[in-house]
Amino acid sequence: MTPAVITGCGLAVTGVADEHHLLDPGRAAAPEDDAGRGEIGLRHKDRASRLALRATRRALYGVTLPTSDTAVIVSSNLGNLDTVCEFVDIIGKETVIGLSPMRVPHMSSNVTAGWLALDHGLRGPNITLSSGTTSGLDAMFWATALLAAGRAAAAVVVGVEPDTAPVARLHAEHGGTPRLDGAACLVLESPAQARARGARPRAVIHAYGRAADRAEAVRRATRAWPGPIGLRLAAGPDSDTAASTVDLTARLGRCSGALGVLQCAAALAWLDRPGHDAVLAVAGDDGTGGQPDGEGDPSGVAAVLLTRPAGNATYGDGFGGDPHGAA
Repeated sequence: MTPAVITGCGLAVTGVADEHHLLDPGRAAAPEDDAGRGEIGLRHKDRASRLALRATRRALYGVTLPTSDTAVIVSSNLGNLDTVCEFVDIIGKETVIGLSPMRVPHMSSNVTAGWLALDHGLRGPNITLSSGTTSGLDAMFWATALLAAGRAAAAVVVGVEPDTAPVARLHAEHGGTPRLDGAACLVLESPAQARARGARPRAVIHAYGRAADRAEAVRRATRAWPGPIGLRLAAGPDSDTAASTVDLTARLGRCSGALGVLQCAAALAWLDRPGHDAVLAVAGDDGTGGQPDGEGDPSGVAAVLLTRPAGNATYGDGFGGDPHGAA
């Protein structure tokens, strides 16, 4: 199956400057000032959409993608919860008469993906995933599947979770901990599309595994990889060969649907360094009670193996690999 390569990245995360900062928290970073309410096209949108739009604009700055053939996939579990709560409050006080017709589209669970497509004129498949803490890695899989099936030549994948008052209340009711406020955007392309526009691939989506059991998900994602794994992006122990482990939830708090996309962004920073050629990202809970991702979401476990695209003896030209070799 034709692989997908990651060619671009943009972040809008409070306290994080860029993807390299995810692995080097000692660097200074300016906070996201409510994702730029004053920027054109952001003023009247919910916070999740503003964060996602800012991250995507950074990822696509100076990039020309085929607008009719680029998909948008958003991963978010709590994205427009603030809008939903606002509408419920209005209905409770004023009935539906109090609702503005101009605001009704904001109630859609796919609203952020829709704004991203409109902002950049992207007319490919438009999807939102809300599958728990595996959602971000699931989004990476579905983007790869769309490219492999010929449904798109490129895909914009965004993981976003806002820290709004309704989100804070929800977390507080479930033993609240620090939580993410931000978005991460990755640009995925088919090798042919990336080569045609002269883009430098930064990582190959080598394999994806999903299972109810954590160890099985990891096995499916890694069984076709012959070499060592240089970095594992996860929480809790795994029976793999990772030389280093980074738990983004320990630093950023609960990331929910944005976790997997942030993990893949951090993988780009690692693969930019000389050294090992593979990074394993793991998210989800297998129900054993360990809650390894810090969320306690029994949605199963997903794993994605990302490999270095250049200078790799197995995939010489930097465009090879089998994204479903372990499916």
